[in-house]
Amino acid sequence: MRNMTGVLHPDLPRFIAFGAAYTELQRSGPDLWRSVNRGAPWQVAVALSTLGELSAFAGAISQDAFGQEIWIDSSDANLDLRFIQQLPKPPLMALSRPDEAPQFFVGQDSADLHFRPEGLPSGWLKRLRWAHFGGLSLVRQPLGLRLLALAEGLKAEGKTLSYAPEFSLQMDSRYDETLERMCRLADVIQISEAELRGLFRAQDYRVGLAQISAWNPDAMLLLQHGVAGHATLFRGREEWHAQIADYDVVDPVGARESGLAGLIFSCLRQREAPVQQHLRWAVAAEAAACSAAGFCPPSEALVATLAARALLKTGG
Repeated sequence: MRNMTGVLHPDLPRFIAFGAAYTELQRSGPDLWRSVNRGAPWQVAVALSTLGELSAFAGAISQDAFGQEIWIDSSDANLDLRFIQQLPKPPLMALSRPDEAPQFFVGQDSADLHFRPEGLPSGWLKRLRWAHFGGLSLVRQPLGLRLLALAEGLKAEGKTLSYAPEFSLQMDSRYDETLERMCRLADVIQISEAELRGLFRAQDYRVGLAQISAWNPDAMLLLQHGVAGHATLFRGREEWHAQIADYDVVDPVGARESGLAGLIFSCLRQREAPVQQHLRWAVAAEAAACSAAGFCPPSEALVATLAARALLKTGG
């Protein structure tokens, strides 16, 4: 990792999300499809940028029309485009029905698999404070192993890491080692009850919760309960619950990524603040992201307003 430090550029981002961005084709009629840009790490970076933090998505996309749309949306979100590598490879794509997760992905030898950390801007490592990993990218090889090695190197450099598995059917027993290694590395882990059941193949989500706590008792663990604006934060033996009441849910797309961005934003801006404050920002950003159709990450002002309304309690 030492050979990537370079000089320090003050305009480089403190936050980078590493992973895959893809095009989701959503069927909206018998012969109608619409495309939207997706990818959990990319969405976290966009949400954090919307809150006002200099952010980047580090990944590879195609040079065709699909990749260009991701590039345009990234530019519109004020992401640092120096971290996106456009390559002459096919796009990563997903197919889905309305209100459903993608049914399957198309991406053999697609651009995302060819991302190279050595191609990032000079000086990025010195400026970096927080790196995020998760989603489909850690399953897709050889990209997954490359990102895992990168995460281990960044941890050795003293950087703060967050991890959100975003469970999918591709995460079978072959993913178990990656899951454990990433959980041991991460300072912040975001996960839901449903994901814990899937990842640990157990009916009781608390089985997985206990295992992650055993792997990394010092991590800040953000548990989501399946309802936007409602989460529990664990740290060591301490536990806090927070909820936003009385808000309109128009569309939950991107809510969890916005919620994680809210927590990260709070930690970056006020690292010494009580963890309860970071939890307030997480549930507030998640709830605020539901106020419009599609992926619509909220502003700092809106999240701050909702955070002040968050209902907070301690204990089990």
